[in-house]
Amino acid sequence: MRYFIPSSYYKSIYDINYDKLAEKNIKCIMFDLDNTLALIDEGYPPKKVVDFMKKLNKRFDTYIISNNNRKRIAKFCSSFDSKFISFALKPLPKGFKQIQNMKDYSKEAMCIVGDQLMTDILGGNLFGCHTILVDPLGKKDLKVTTLNRAVEKVLIKRLSKKGILERGKYYE
Repeated sequence: MRYFIPSSYYKSIYDINYDKLAEKNIKCIMFDLDNTLALIDEGYPPKKVVDFMKKLNKRFDTYIISNNNRKRIAKFCSSFDSKFISFALKPLPKGFKQIQNMKDYSKEAMCIVGDQLMTDILGGNLFGCHTILVDPLGKKDLKVTTLNRAVEKVLIKRLSKKGILERGKYYE
């Protein structure tokens, strides 16, 4: 069960305390794409995301890590300077290792931000990096994500009963 517990939980990417991440010597922030940075049917990032990522890129190395296809992610990232990994196969470590090897990051210097326990948080915890859960931006998901959400709902209910993780109760 511990692999499903994020290091931190915030409402959105805009609420994360990036100063605290810098204090923890985080150098690399990996973001999930769908329902973390943008809705699943948004081809290009909203201006707010572009401005945010450009600002964040001055302090951290940012990457988009997604199970989505290369075309979608490349189009999305064309507005700001972030590298990306497509078909990352989260929660498997493949995509995380690819990013780690790009600049020889230590796992302690890496952080994943995502909206799903089953892919982003599980994958980051299995890999051994800092994990941040955010609330999904929208209710619409890809078909494969629907199954993940059903399992996630059960997990959150169990974690909530133990006082560990509850939707809407944010923590650092």
